Amino acid sequence: MSEKRPLRDEAQFLIVQQHQLTGAGMHLGAMSVALDRLQESQQHNDALLDQLLAQADALTGDDQVLVVCDIEIDVLMEVGELDVPVSIQPLGLLDSVRVDRDADWAFCLQAMEDYGKRNQLFAAEDPFLHLMSDSQRIALEKRIRDEFTLKGASCDKYDYMIAGTCGLIGGLVDILFVGLPGEGPLGKLADGATDALVEKFAGLLGWDGPRNPDHATASAVGFLERKFRVNYDQATGAAVGDAFKMSTKNHHLKNLAHSPDLIGLFFSVLNQFTSTSSFIADGRLITIDTETFELQGSNLVSKIFSGFVNWLGHLFSDMAGSSGAAGRGSGIPMPFYSLLQLIDVGEFGQHRQTFATVAVQVFEQGYDLRHGAALAIPVLVTELLTRMMWSVKQAFYHERPLRQCLPSASNPELRRMLMIGHGTLCMVDAADAAIRSGGEIVQFLLRSNLVAWARFGTLALKEMKAWYAEGSLDGDAVDDYLDREYQRMLA
Repeated sequence: MSEKRPLRDEAQFLIVQQHQLTGAGMHLGAMSVALDRLQESQQHNDALLDQLLAQADALTGDDQVLVVCDIEIDVLMEVGELDVPVSIQPLGLLDSVRVDRDADWAFCLQAMEDYGKRNQLFAAEDPFLHLMSDSQRIALEKRIRDEFTLKGASCDKYDYMIAGTCGLIGGLVDILFVGLPGEGPLGKLADGATDALVEKFAGLLGWDGPRNPDHATASAVGFLERKFRVNYDQATGAAVGDAFKMSTKNHHLKNLAHSPDLIGLFFSVLNQFTSTSSFIADGRLITIDTETFELQGSNLVSKIFSGFVNWLGHLFSDMAGSSGAAGRGSGIPMPFYSLLQLIDVGEFGQHRQTFATVAVQVFEQGYDLRHGAALAIPVLVTELLTRMMWSVKQAFYHERPLRQCLPSASNPELRRMLMIGHGTLCMVDAADAAIRSGGEIVQFLLRSNLVAWARFGTLALKEMKAWYAEGSLDGDAVDDYLDREYQRMLA
């Protein structure tokens, strides 16, 4: 048996059943016609019998018996002239698919194919086309087009004005309240929140508090450093045999296990299992052997969990800088920022440095996770303002019901407005960074909002994908509909 496409066998089974139902219906119609003809014949015979009985009654009441033979002959002649149906064509037997109760799926498929070949049912095109009428097919195509296809955005001028204004407001928040790492109001707020978070985390794990209230954060960091010791915390180039240049200002960036993302988690657990330490330097991945490190736990799962706890706790110990750091200290990088060291190309600045070297210098001047939290605030302002204004416009300008005013990112118009809003934020940010940096690449990146550019990049990719796939089937919408139908059937 030839291999079939998914669901093609099921569709052909439905075609066979449809054909059997149609055949049974036609036979029922033929039987009805035959029964009607039999009924007509019976009614005709009843009328003839009544006529014969009337003539018989007439004969029995007449004294002239001599004319009986003549009357009988006349009656028989009259009967012979009547058009009485003498036979009805028999109905043929219906074809069927004979399947035993113990038959397997392959036998059923073969029986179905044999029935289809006998009745010439299966065509080369999609068998589902033969399961619906023209009106059903048109209705289904319309529903798929309206509900399950990717649509392009149809924004009006007000949508673009609203999105641009929201992005401009976010840009002004970025310029006025963020600034350089640790200097703007939002930067100081993020630093303070990070210190409080580290102290809270240490308190949950048994930290008794500082001896000197002025050094509370340093005391909490020291407690976490002692509690979550790891084997990959080399801080200088000498600690790695001078294999590459590294200092206390950038070792959190160069060491991959200090990255607060999936890459950092992977290398942290790997390094703890293998007693190694992994770095990125000069655009290369470098792994060195360390002192033997043994994870707690009796089996693989418990050891992996222990490695995860060590990674998380050590990140908290480095989030606000080390315990002996002067001033703000060197925190941990933003998620995936460490990967910028792999872009070891280009010649920037007076000393013709590669982009990887520039990224390290930017981190050394405070562009860490704490600054990333401050950078996220203008992005959040732009996001929330755009979504809120879209909902307000839908409710009061378009007068749509509240259920349709929820700011879902799957809405094409809202998706386009978010891209315009964050694009405006990035334009304002780039213009401010270019003016204030004076063309110096490190200062330009220090004043740039990497979080805003990352958000704009994801939205631009979504918009390009939607524009390319406009009119095609939306798999997410179909899955959501099927999930709802499944839940409805279970209920």
